[in-house]
Amino acid sequence: MTGLFQIGDKLLQAQDMPALLKRYQLMPQFLRGVILDQAIAPFTCTEEERKSAADNFLAQYQMTAPGAKENWLRGQNMSEEEFLDMVSRPLSIEKFKQHTWMPKVDNYFLTRKASLDHVVYSLLRTKNPALANELYFRILEGEQSFAEVARNFSEGPEAKSDGLLGPVPLSQPHPAIGKLLSVSQPNQLWAPRPLAEWTVIIRLEKFMPAQLDDSMRRRLIDELFETWLNDQISTIGPLQPFSSVSSIS
Repeated sequence: MTGLFQIGDKLLQAQDMPALLKRYQLMPQFLRGVILDQAIAPFTCTEEERKSAADNFLAQYQMTAPGAKENWLRGQNMSEEEFLDMVSRPLSIEKFKQHTWMPKVDNYFLTRKASLDHVVYSLLRTKNPALANELYFRILEGEQSFAEVARNFSEGPEAKSDGLLGPVPLSQPHPAIGKLLSVSQPNQLWAPRPLAEWTVIIRLEKFMPAQLDDSMRRRLIDELFETWLNDQISTIGPLQPFSSVSSIS
């Protein structure tokens, strides 16, 4: 049987490749590449875009000296056209991402907003409910600051930061705490309440709502893209010899 290519004394056959990709932990990258090549096929780059991508690549890797690019291409066994395809591929991927998910990002933001909002809050926890009540009234009546009480009496790691936690996503604290913070006003002090084996005192310090600015749009488009790509990869069964790779969709 004719081999695909020869490395040293080893002649690689088509049926060897899936096992080798798994052995070298390259299967996910391979599948990702194949799926993306199919997806971005309609999203071509202009010659100007390809040249700009090439210039940026050469500058990034300090290959602007005479002959540097040619030496690199020989070392990679790559033609000029293959090089231009390689450096412009990220731009084609970005065009695909923008075309596919930009129209969906506003609605996606609304579904994700609760986990994108951030809070800074103060927390005190103790296993002694009576002590918690006493400490709550000390804070409420201004006898001691929350920071002082948390530093001296809180039984969790937050004692080291004077009870202050954050900024953290609103989804990060315990769900009961997150729910409380989501309906709090800044500086609102909540009376002691049981939480698992603890009694906790909570105060919202600052609420930082997520904004759908350019940076957030890019982040959410990337999330949607990665979710789609992982879903595509997960639907592909075990690879057979390369003649069956055409079944990938």
